[in-house]
Amino acid sequence: MNITPFIEYAAAAIFAIAVLHTFCTKFFQHLAHTDSKHAGMWHLLGEVEVVFGFWSLILLLVITFANNEKQAIAYLEGQNFTEALFVFVILTIAATSPILTFAGNLVNRINAALPVPTMMGRYFLCLSFIPLLGSFITEPAAMTLSALLLRDAYFNQAVSNRFKYLSLAVLLVNISIGGVLTPYAAPPVLMVAEKWGWDLSFMASVFGWKAAIAVVINALLVSLYFKNELSKLESADSNQGADMPPFLIVVHLLFLVATVWFSHHPVVFIGLFLFFLGFTHAYPEHQSKLMLKEGLLVGFFLGGLVVLGGLQQWWLQPLISEMQAGTLFFGAIGLTALTDNAALTYLGSLVDGISETAKYALVAGAVTGGGLTVIANAPNPAGFSILKECFDEQSISPLNVFLSALIPTAIAALCFYFL
Repeated sequence: MNITPFIEYAAAAIFAIAVLHTFCTKFFQHLAHTDSKHAGMWHLLGEVEVVFGFWSLILLLVITFANNEKQAIAYLEGQNFTEALFVFVILTIAATSPILTFAGNLVNRINAALPVPTMMGRYFLCLSFIPLLGSFITEPAAMTLSALLLRDAYFNQAVSNRFKYLSLAVLLVNISIGGVLTPYAAPPVLMVAEKWGWDLSFMASVFGWKAAIAVVINALLVSLYFKNELSKLESADSNQGADMPPFLIVVHLLFLVATVWFSHHPVVFIGLFLFFLGFTHAYPEHQSKLMLKEGLLVGFFLGGLVVLGGLQQWWLQPLISEMQAGTLFFGAIGLTALTDNAALTYLGSLVDGISETAKYALVAGAVTGGGLTVIANAPNPAGFSILKECFDEQSISPLNVFLSALIPTAIAALCFYFL
């Protein structure tokens, strides 16, 4: 495609408007409840998962009018939507009753060994153990499991808004940093691991143990902070899912593992997903409603982010290349709040002669800032989609999430910077 300066500037402006739009979704949802005449339009504009897809359409129209239709189609076909497709599939599979039953039972068994009240222990594990498990089952799957367990056990009860926002913020931060124990689970690591030769041993020894410390500290602090509120909540039924046939759990886990294994090959995992859909219909009595709508919305959001982000290289890459390692760490944290952290590390990998210190600073900063906004990390829209129904007007305030995430983000930054 013929990328002119006009298109680059227009893409940057549209991207900035889209980012601003994400912070205004709460306002549009409020309008949807107060202005019945245009409620449908306000509700559409208030869906955070729609934002980047909507503005990517505007960008494609700009490209069409500036060049022609073929140029717009060529640009669209030149983008890689594998991650968006993968998140849709993994979210749908991970949200099924057999997988949730397995995850819930696993959490309950570990919780039984903890010397703390049941509800406090389960809360701590949802914010620590499962995010770290994301290093093996991928961050989107971990986000889906944690969000659903938190929703069913805590958010559906009469808890305060402070509890909801701080819990969500810690979840977003811990998911982002909890996936760096391996080189394939966190999108920003995946973008550079092969090119820079970062294997499992390197990730565990350089990033993993620091991330684990930060995850545990964040989860422990928020658990202690809400100790009194957690003690007043009703304990979930520990026998829930007891009638789930073991073979169903095994088959669903196999589909989950196979999807993760072939996560770079959409032609394979989409085919597996079609088989999976058929299998779930064979045993409807043991299935809850599949989260297809939520998964599609999240995939739409990430697809829009790919389209808009594909034309931001002209200003992002020079900015990254001009930063020294110390500045790059904190700069990456800030830039991640404004753009997807995987896109940020990918652009960094294109910089020639980048030092080992700068490589660490870039990736550590990118994962540290992954909980500040909904666009900062690919799994974040999944958490928003699952939990938003528990908030006022079924909408999550991005500003409140950003403010709530500052402390857990600072703790993660301290761990990566000083340890």
